[in-house]
Amino acid sequence: MNALTFSPALGWPVGGAIAAVMAVLAVLEVALYVRRRGSSDETVTACIRRTVIALLVGVMALTPSVVTPTPSRAVNATDVVIAVDVTGSMAVADARYGSDEPVSRMDAAKQAVHGLTAMYPDASFAAVRFGASGTLDVPLTPDSIAIGNWADTLAVEATSVSSGSNLDAPLDQLLLTLRDIREQHPDDALLLYMITDGEQTSNRTRRTFSTLRRYLDDAFVIGVGSAEGGNIPVVADGVGDSPDGEWVIDPATGQPGVSVMDTGNLEELADEMSGTALLMDATRTIDSGASEEASHRWRVTETAKERTRLTPLVWPLAMVLVPLLVWELGAWLALSRRLI
Repeated sequence: MNALTFSPALGWPVGGAIAAVMAVLAVLEVALYVRRRGSSDETVTACIRRTVIALLVGVMALTPSVVTPTPSRAVNATDVVIAVDVTGSMAVADARYGSDEPVSRMDAAKQAVHGLTAMYPDASFAAVRFGASGTLDVPLTPDSIAIGNWADTLAVEATSVSSGSNLDAPLDQLLLTLRDIREQHPDDALLLYMITDGEQTSNRTRRTFSTLRRYLDDAFVIGVGSAEGGNIPVVADGVGDSPDGEWVIDPATGQPGVSVMDTGNLEELADEMSGTALLMDATRTIDSGASEEASHRWRVTETAKERTRLTPLVWPLAMVLVPLLVWELGAWLALSRRLI
């Protein structure tokens, strides 16, 4: 329903002052006419005309307006940041992803990324890989095909450049990426999917991921690998192959090193971000369970909102004021001619 209100175009201090002055002038006009009625040639018509002019100017200064409600639809978009572990342990072929056939942890991670782009068809994505350090490979983009192509080209970092698994390697890059997205898209839902085996072999104390919580609406730590683990192949060219059957040697035992998925670290990471840890295996994939439920919750939605619009109604008053001013000018000219 439309309503009438006052919204001074010059602001309440100026508009209110003008209205007050015009009201005083209108009262003075009437008072002077009554006081000088016997000694002045001012007519009742002139008094009424001048009073109405003063009142009209005062009301126009207050800018009467019609309040009109206007319904609108707000689009709540979703931004998904995907971070994938590319350390040497991701080449271990002990993962299961929706079947009993073992695949490398990296291959399971690639399948998970493709599953994410399918789960969020209208979302925008950013892609981060982390090994010795974290790197933003794909800035935020609505192009899910670009994210799929990025996943297909992911490769485990070469053994020669690996310095051991350090789970907080992507923290600095994620902090910058999430902060920038939140500042540029403050109304979007911002999600993080971190895909890793959860292994921490570095002696350095891991930093907490709790600093990311201020930017996130939800977070998922996706675990790939197995509790049994497997030998870590030597990677010379970054493609995850070990053509000579060579394995990374554990310096403590002199035997091929065995890498296992660390579920404890995965759950700690998820807890620090107030998120959920999900373990991929023969029966669970990225598009099942809690992750699939979240995809429906955070998909692009439209929300109906009602806003108000003010439409000034000065022109009807102006249509009355202009003839009155012309009339007053004509009366003044006529009086002036008689006094000459």
